[in-house]
Amino acid sequence: MAPKEEMSKDQTPMVDVQSSRDERNIPIDRVGVRGVKYPIYVREKNNGPQQTVGTFTLTVDLPREFKGTHMSRFLEVLSEHNHDISVDTIPDILSRLREKLHAETSHLEVQFTYFRKKAAPVTQKTGMMGYQCGFIACGGDEDHFLVTLTVPVATLCPCSKEISDYGAHNQRGYVSVRVQPRGKLWLEDVIDMIEAAGSAPLYPVLKRPDEKFVTEQAYNNPRFVEDMVREVAIAFDQHPNVGNYEIEVENHESIHDHNAYAYLKREKK
Repeated sequence: MAPKEEMSKDQTPMVDVQSSRDERNIPIDRVGVRGVKYPIYVREKNNGPQQTVGTFTLTVDLPREFKGTHMSRFLEVLSEHNHDISVDTIPDILSRLREKLHAETSHLEVQFTYFRKKAAPVTQKTGMMGYQCGFIACGGDEDHFLVTLTVPVATLCPCSKEISDYGAHNQRGYVSVRVQPRGKLWLEDVIDMIEAAGSAPLYPVLKRPDEKFVTEQAYNNPRFVEDMVREVAIAFDQHPNVGNYEIEVENHESIHDHNAYAYLKREKK
């Protein structure tokens, strides 16, 4: 296939090098753009769309006969969808990528901060809590969609509480999940399930009465990382819109120079 020609502003012919033939006979699984920052709207459960910034990876497969792909077309497709990124719109984006880039398979990954207004447990003082969320999707020869979240929680060590005459060491834990939705699955619901499995949630604003409440709540609900993965798994198993999932918990230990870690993967029937 001869390279196509396009005309520049001054009508000078420009060769389309990407469409020229490659003789090495090696197809590429994924080629595209990474680290694309773009304003997006993410749908909230009760309050409509929330504006945030997504960091995208967009790729397609490249047949053996083509020298390269057209990188600008990935950004063109992203611009066509009015910043709306959701379970409903991502399949259309993937389909448009395959159409515009003449590919069999398309991939999309996006990471973003999702904000929730959160009230302190006693004084009800509110602030904005940010959660690292994302979507991973593939369309074409293979189709899948995953929701990813990382939720910080407070954990208190059951062993420390048991063996100490007073007090117990605690730490900030991070619960990261990958979930395959079955039907409508809201980010808020997944966050709530994870936070309920910790010793206590984290809050953006705490006054002294709130600190007392949270400290005592954590003391009454000690959790190992093993407890955390099991508690989240129970919640996921009971939720009808959660399909296959992976759970990863890491505690940033306060009295050790290492972190505690646990991982669980499950396929739901």
